[in-house]
Amino acid sequence: MNAQTDSSWKGIILAGGAGTRLHPITLVSSKQMLPVYDKPMIYYPLSTLMLGGINDVLVISTPKDLPRFEELLGDGSSIGVKFSYAVQAEPRGIAEAFIVGRKFIGQSNVCLILGDNMFYGKMDFLRNALKRRAGATVFGYPVQDPKRYGVVEFDSTGKVLSIEEKPARPKSKFAIPGLYCYDNRVVEVAGSLEPSPRGELEITDVNKSYLKAGELHVELLGRGMAWLDTGTPRSLLEAGNFVASIENRQGLKIGCIEEIAFRMGWISVTQLEHLAMAMKGNEYGMYLKSVVDEQGFMSGR
Repeated sequence: MNAQTDSSWKGIILAGGAGTRLHPITLVSSKQMLPVYDKPMIYYPLSTLMLGGINDVLVISTPKDLPRFEELLGDGSSIGVKFSYAVQAEPRGIAEAFIVGRKFIGQSNVCLILGDNMFYGKMDFLRNALKRRAGATVFGYPVQDPKRYGVVEFDSTGKVLSIEEKPARPKSKFAIPGLYCYDNRVVEVAGSLEPSPRGELEITDVNKSYLKAGELHVELLGRGMAWLDTGTPRSLLEAGNFVASIENRQGLKIGCIEEIAFRMGWISVTQLEHLAMAMKGNEYGMYLKSVVDEQGFMSGR
């Protein structure tokens, strides 16, 4: 990993909603607080932003759940990240995140990730997208059942022709995952949207606005990337099994925000060691300690 931060970009994690597809598990707990193997779900989208070089992050959630995220993540100073928090009173659509986060975004560009989306693989695709200062970048991922997603259509040259939300007859197999990169104009675009028939501000309508202006870029994710949506009991289990399999096979953790902060150069090895000691006696803390030891530093040096 390269130690770098892109101050022209800010990140938003949308971690709201009622999680109805996961009831009764989410009747008293936020979906994004549920464990995916050995970490809270929100660690995974957060790690994606961090690996992209973004360390100024707004977490948006419900009035009930937001204090729990604040307790979990704090102000972020321990991992070299700045966390802000904002309430989405009701689930009024993904695009409302840019209205709720207007003050936070300010004059910056913004990368939005949904709190139940996981990405595994080299993050070059995101770093490259963040080099683009104007317009919007979304991603295309091949799926077996594109009817469940927003679907992007291309012509023979790779130019984007259309985007449809959950089409009955998909025009391609490429779904758009819950990761979106926009220039600052997205605040204006989101603010001008009318609610859809289901009463929400649709992210597809934001993307269509950029497409109409000729400013939408779609990057395809190939076989080297895994995208997992953890919004149903089955997909949550599959995600946990996936993480467990990779971690136990390689001895490396996925979505370990403390290690990522260290690898990105945002915290020192001494700070990482303090974090490891705070969780000593469990597997996660032992893993952080092993990262410290790999650097040639031992406790009591």
